[in-house]
Amino acid sequence: MNFFWYDWAGYLGVALVLLAFFLLQERKLQGSGLAYQLMNVLGAIGVMLSLGFGNFNLAAFIMQVAWLLIGSYGIVRGIQRRREARELP
Repeated sequence: MNFFWYDWAGYLGVALVLLAFFLLQERKLQGSGLAYQLMNVLGAIGVMLSLGFGNFNLAAFIMQVAWLLIGSYGIVRGIQRRREARELP
């Protein structure tokens, strides 16, 4: 069995998403925290690379796009909330 770079990107992406969820359950990460959101976004990108360069699966790709968009929204929203908290007297 041959493994290519995009296979490893996919495995790393899955590992990041699962680790983020595990650390959230263990209360080591906060769901609204930057680390959690970045792990999800980078994980989705890794899986998308694997799907794009390897065996494409539309359903899995759509899920990863949604994961990426939701994680990106979480990052932007977290930045906005931190900025608003600093502006309060």
